[in-house]
Amino acid sequence: MSEFKVTSITNRDGSHGPQICGIVTFTGSGLTLPSGGLSGPRGRGVFGSGNTPSDTRRMDVIEIATTGNGVDFGDDSVDGRGEGNASFASSTRGIFAGGYSTGDGNVSNIAYLTIASSGGVNDFGDLTTARSSNAGASNNTRGFSFGGNSTGFGYVNTIEFVTIATTGNANGFGSLPESVFNTGSGISNSTRAIQHAGYNPSPGSSSVKIHTITISTLGDATQFGELTVSKRNAHAGSSNSTRGIIFCGQSPSSNLNSIEFITIATEGNAQDFGDASAQKDYLGACANSTRAVCGGGQTPTKLNVMEFVQIATTGDTTDFGDLTNTRRFCQGLSDVHGGLAT
Repeated sequence: MSEFKVTSITNRDGSHGPQICGIVTFTGSGLTLPSGGLSGPRGRGVFGSGNTPSDTRRMDVIEIATTGNGVDFGDDSVDGRGEGNASFASSTRGIFAGGYSTGDGNVSNIAYLTIASSGGVNDFGDLTTARSSNAGASNNTRGFSFGGNSTGFGYVNTIEFVTIATTGNANGFGSLPESVFNTGSGISNSTRAIQHAGYNPSPGSSSVKIHTITISTLGDATQFGELTVSKRNAHAGSSNSTRGIIFCGQSPSSNLNSIEFITIATEGNAQDFGDASAQKDYLGACANSTRAVCGGGQTPTKLNVMEFVQIATTGDTTDFGDLTNTRRFCQGLSDVHGGLAT
């Protein structure tokens, strides 16, 4: 009898192997099961480039389940996405879309990285227009850019998407009910992505609104609920598949240290979760199934501090470690966030 060996089985895009539930029995002499562990580390978070206050290309990687300082991941190809950009990820790829560079102004570039490795980014494609201060969220298939400040178009309410496993330019998805920039997101489960707050230049006010889309369809966002306080500048969001955590930001009068949470499957207003160690804005965040980590930002002094909360409970942050340099606008992503159904 011929010997039949299988060393690797994955789905079509290579992001997952077979998932087997229940009691499974293998018999027969013609099958040799593969040995060894799972390919690549899971549980990583990446904080992107930002502003120190000069633009920096530096990116950091952390292991979310542990504590410790960030490790240099490599450089972003854009000379510092210094005024914010959309960030999101599948279980294998991270994406940074748009942003602002001191040398180039608003950029349309979309770049991707392989989370299990290090060494920087590769070109993915472009947004439909150059923009900054947009927000991102995803499941394992689609990633989204919400709103932002678009060159030549002003402040926009457009939602765009990409298919993460491929490369190419973004496509139109729908619209937000309001035009906002410095908006926050990073919150999703496998079916729903969330955008929250930001600054609406017409009528010139900070938003308190939370919006939602259904990832698998095309269409406009609808209102999910409201935050406990309006936020105009660069608050950060992250989630597991159940809860979304919203860190800090800037109210019309001051920076905030407050943390809020929502239950993703249930529409409604945010609730108080606890406090961060300082009043800060322009920070990034990432999460696994149990922890949400925020990092960087400013008080207005630029920060390298990372801190975390346990998502299932409420309470104040605990110190995690430090980024490799101080910076704001360091958007976060991870390979185990709530949109991946892990």
